[in-house]
Amino acid sequence: MPEKYVGAIVAMIYLDRNGRITQRRIRVKDVQGGLVHAYDLTKRAPRVFQAARILAVLPEARTA
Repeated sequence: MPEKYVGAIVAMIYLDRNGRITQRRIRVKDVQGGLVHAYDLTKRAPRVFQAARILAVLPEARTA
């Protein structure tokens, strides 16, 4: 995940450690060392995701 998403809310398709594909809505806090530190808006908790397991990212449209 590129650093350009830091601070943004994105929808993400992720392959979890059990091999399941999940969709998450997250606010990206930091991208470092192959890890994405984020607040998971779906689970309502901070999470760390392996960047290699992220299958797709779609930035949330910003509205006024």
